[in-house]
Amino acid sequence: MMTTKTAGGIVQFFNRLALGVLGAIALVSFAAQAPAHAQLRAQVVGEQYIPLRIAVPDFDGTGPNAAQIAQDISNVLRADLGSSAPFRVLDKTAFIEKDLDITLQPIFANWTVAGLETQALVVGNVVVNTANNAMTVQFRLWDVYGQKLQYEMGYEVPTPLNWRRLAHKVADDIFTQLTGDPGYFDSRVVFVSKTPGDEPFKGRLAIMDQDGANAEFLLSNYAAVINPRFSPTDQVVLYGAYIPDPRYPGATLLRTYLYDLATGRQEILAEGAGQLDFSARFSPDGKSIVFNRAERGNTDIYKIDLASRRLTRLTTDSSIDVSPSFSPDGTQIVFQSDRGGSKQLYIMNADGSRMSCPRGGSGDACRITFGEAGYSFTDPVWSPRGDWIAFSRQGGGQFVIGVIQKDGSGMRILTDGYQDESPTWSPNGRVIAFERTASRGAGPKIHSIDLTGRNERRLPTPRDATNPTWGPVLKMQ
Repeated sequence: MMTTKTAGGIVQFFNRLALGVLGAIALVSFAAQAPAHAQLRAQVVGEQYIPLRIAVPDFDGTGPNAAQIAQDISNVLRADLGSSAPFRVLDKTAFIEKDLDITLQPIFANWTVAGLETQALVVGNVVVNTANNAMTVQFRLWDVYGQKLQYEMGYEVPTPLNWRRLAHKVADDIFTQLTGDPGYFDSRVVFVSKTPGDEPFKGRLAIMDQDGANAEFLLSNYAAVINPRFSPTDQVVLYGAYIPDPRYPGATLLRTYLYDLATGRQEILAEGAGQLDFSARFSPDGKSIVFNRAERGNTDIYKIDLASRRLTRLTTDSSIDVSPSFSPDGTQIVFQSDRGGSKQLYIMNADGSRMSCPRGGSGDACRITFGEAGYSFTDPVWSPRGDWIAFSRQGGGQFVIGVIQKDGSGMRILTDGYQDESPTWSPNGRVIAFERTASRGAGPKIHSIDLTGRNERRLPTPRDATNPTWGPVLKMQ
């Protein structure tokens, strides 16, 4: 069951979360860095991980309800790491040792027996203070074959209520230590929640943790929301909503809104008579928006500076140019256009100036997909790492998710679904979430897949779900 978070409810929720827990997360006595020796790392061959075998026994718990919290944290930690391509999480029922003391060095021989062959071991504990209910979570990451401590860290919070976020933080720390990439588990996904059988444009704005937990509605007054987009820097969301048109009784109007999740503040970004604004996305620094405007029979790409509200038109072609997405350095934009006769992907300079094209020549935009006849490319979105552009390809009776480099090389198709669309990147650029309709008549669901094309999973949502947008890793103050 999903609850509704009104504007006032959001303020109350985030005051508790940000000031009571997030803002007060503090490092405790552990060094928060690795000892000076060679690091154990998950191996990568090309874009493929060779999964690293990792064991996560249940953490110890001391204090009121600490044992249950420790078990809950351990379960989330195993689920996070197990959902990620770099790791193979070992079954805890096979462990020889069940209760490990974080203050003692493990007996490494117990973790290298046949059937376990553990490479990395996580040992941790949870302490709830009986006097003030503050909670401390500590863990150590061991290189089992090297028989060395690789990393240790601790967090302290004033209440155990947000234990799940701490579990995600620990998973992010371990991910970073064992892959060299930033973690992504302590992040959230905004999406459109739909009742099965609803009209195509009917749906409510909703949010959940990246693993599907804590799903809830964000607004109670809009039931026809489309195309939400998360800011890459803040807890701010763009979305479109169909509302009654005050000028024409019985008609609807599409508005684009900016919505601050932390404060509940909402403002109209775009609407206008005789034009349709849609498919807005943030710039990498969150200071401007790029979007589509359909006006007088033509659809072009525009940019608006959020501070000054200065509007700049970026394309003037007579074709339909849609779905713009910035490169992570903000210098280029990928978009979809039919200017070549079919829906293909193009890149352009973010200021609209002429550029040299990867396949030779120059122009105000350069085509990067040259698919077979009957195939079209839509929904482009640039990876936060800058190395890949995700897209949806239609043709041959299927919609699939793929990736391509900005020069048009290295195209790989990652999924094999009936209708896969609306890709969105995890904050570290390693995972893609997307919308899937599994068959004709089926309701849309949210799935994720690793950049390698492995670890395809469904993200649980209470109802049908479309248009996922992955937010940044939550901040600690």
